[in-house]
Amino acid sequence: MKILFMSLLKLIVLLCCLAGGAVAQVAEEKKMITVPAEVIVDKIRGGLVGHIIGNMNGMVHEFKYYEKPGEVQTYTPSLAKGAETDDDTDFEWVYIYNMQKERTAFLPYEAIHRLWTKSINRGIWCSNRYARYLMDLGIQPPLTGNVVLNPWAEFNVSGQFLCETFGLVAPAMPQTAAKIGLHYTRVAIEQEPAQTTQLFTTMISSAFMEHDINKLLDAGLASLDPNSIMVQIIADVRKWHMENPANFEETHRLIHSKYELKDALMRNRNGSELNTAAIIAAFLYGNGDFVETIRHAMNFGYDADCNTATLGTILGTIYGYRQLMGQGWQINDRYRNTKRDNMPMDETMTSFADRIIELFEMVNHKNGGRKYVSGNVVVYDIPVEKPASVIKLYSPEEQKRLLIQQFEKEIVSHLQKGNRQEKARAAYMAVCMNLNTALANKYPKQWKEACFELSGYWKVINNIFHGDDFIAFRNLRNQFSSAGFVSLKKADDQVLYMDMETWKDPKILYSSERK
Repeated sequence: MKILFMSLLKLIVLLCCLAGGAVAQVAEEKKMITVPAEVIVDKIRGGLVGHIIGNMNGMVHEFKYYEKPGEVQTYTPSLAKGAETDDDTDFEWVYIYNMQKERTAFLPYEAIHRLWTKSINRGIWCSNRYARYLMDLGIQPPLTGNVVLNPWAEFNVSGQFLCETFGLVAPAMPQTAAKIGLHYTRVAIEQEPAQTTQLFTTMISSAFMEHDINKLLDAGLASLDPNSIMVQIIADVRKWHMENPANFEETHRLIHSKYELKDALMRNRNGSELNTAAIIAAFLYGNGDFVETIRHAMNFGYDADCNTATLGTILGTIYGYRQLMGQGWQINDRYRNTKRDNMPMDETMTSFADRIIELFEMVNHKNGGRKYVSGNVVVYDIPVEKPASVIKLYSPEEQKRLLIQQFEKEIVSHLQKGNRQEKARAAYMAVCMNLNTALANKYPKQWKEACFELSGYWKVINNIFHGDDFIAFRNLRNQFSSAGFVSLKKADDQVLYMDMETWKDPKILYSSERK
C-alpha cells in the first residue's frame, strides 16, 4: 500500500507538470475586501439550504424527462419533513465533517480512502460506486477517478453534484474553491467532469459578491480550460436562450439535438454535457429567481436532482438564508442520516452550515484573510481571487502512458510476490493498461494466480460484465474478455471465474475467503 501511495504522489506531480503547472494558483496581486461577517454567514447558510432544497425537491424529476422537457407549471419549495442524506449532498457532508475535525481543507488521499471504506458504502452510483469498488482492490484516490481505470470517470456528473459545498467554503476565492473541489471530486472523475467542478465552484464562490447571472456565467467561463467542450456548451446555450427567450422547449430541443451522443442512454442522461447545458439553460431562463430557476431545471430534465441542487446552491447564496426563510416556505431544519455509516445521526442543516462556516474561516485565514471587529461590527477581510483555470485537460493516451511509466514495475513485483489484494490489483491495472498479454507470456503461472485472485473481487468484476453498456464500458469488458475472464453466472449470482481449464476446484471457487 505504501509503494502504491508513493507512486501515486509521483504520478500527481507528473500530471501537474503535464498541465504546465496549471494546478498552482495563477499569480496575481490579491485585493482584500472587507465584508460584515453576518453577510458571509447568511450566504453560506442560504447556499446550503438552497443546495438541499434543490436536491430534495428535484429528486422526483430525476431521469423523468429526456428527449422532451417536463411540464412542471408551478413549484413551491418545501422541506416539510426536513431533509435526508442523498449522494448529491452527503458525500460532501462526510468530507466537510472530517475536514472540520482534522482542521484541513485538503484531507490526504489515504485518509479519504479510509473515509470511504468507513462511511460511504450505500446509496452510491455510477462513477462513485465504481471508485468504491476499486478501493477494495487497494487502489488509492485519485487513481480511482482515472479514466484508464474507471470507465465512468470521463463523463459522469459527479464532477458537478459533489462540488457545490466547496464553493461555499471559499467565498470570493474561486481558485481556492476550485482547488478544494477538485481535490475531492477527482476521487471519481477527471477530464471534462473536472472542468465542471471548476465551473460551478467558481460560480458559487463568485455569487457571494456578484448577483448578475451573466457576470456569474462569465466568471465560470473564465475558470475553464479554453479547450473544454463546456466553453462551447455555454456559448450555444446563451445563443439559444437569446434567440428563444420565451420558449425554453426550443432551447431544450436544440441542446438535445446537438449534445446527445450516439451511445447508451445512461451515458447521455448521466453525462456532464447534457446536464451542464441544462443547468446553464435553467439558470438563464430563471433570470435570478430561485423558484423559477429550480422549476426550469426540473423541466430541462436529465439528472434533474443533481442540476437543481447545483442551481439551488448558486441562487441560495445570492438570496441568503434570511431571504430564503422569509418566503413562507415550509422548511424543517433537519438533515437525517439514512445512508452514511459512522456519521452523526441527528444533524441539522444549521449544524451542517456551521461546519462550513468554521472551514471558511480556516481557509480565509490561511489565504491571508482575518476576522475582527470594526466599528462595533464583526467583519472578515477576504483576499479576493480572479476566476481562472486551475487544472487543464489532457488526453487519455497520455494518462495511460504515465500510468504505465509509474506502475509497471510495481505490477510485476506484485504479480511475483504480492499478497492476495496486491496480486488482484496488479491484474486489474495490467488489463486496463493493456499489459496483460506480455505479462501472461512472461509470468504465466503468476498471471493466472493474480487473475484468479481478481475474480474473487466480485463487485469489481461483476460490474465490468454486468454493469452498464456505454462505449467505454464495452471497451473495458472486451479487454477483460480478451484477457481470459468469462462470466459463469448471471449478474444476480455475483460470481465470475477466470481460466476454467486451470481453476476447476469448486471448493476454491466458492471459498468464503473470496470477497
